[in-house]
Amino acid sequence: MSTNEFALKYTENAEDDLLELINDKGKKAALKAVVKSLKLMGSNLKHPSLNTHKYDEMEGPNGEEVFESYAQNNTPGAYRIFWHYGPEKKMITILEICQHP
Repeated sequence: MSTNEFALKYTENAEDDLLELINDKGKKAALKAVVKSLKLMGSNLKHPSLNTHKYDEMEGPNGEEVFESYAQNNTPGAYRIFWHYGPEKKMITILEICQHP
């Protein structure tokens, strides 16, 4: 693992969100974008297409700062990925994968 790589951990909620996308044949483009973004998040959180930024309206289960990364942009109902650092070093926890609130 290079210094910029992170292991991804998924909450049950995020796993459900991903399964819902996988099972909805009408959301193939969204699923493809989400999978691509998750791969980027594991290898380069600073990639410009992720447009990662702090998300103040939510916090992690233990008060962690939550961040929002883009899976899609300039798309009606664009998908976003909400996450926080931890619980271990070089790990991020995916909290939610949803359409832009």
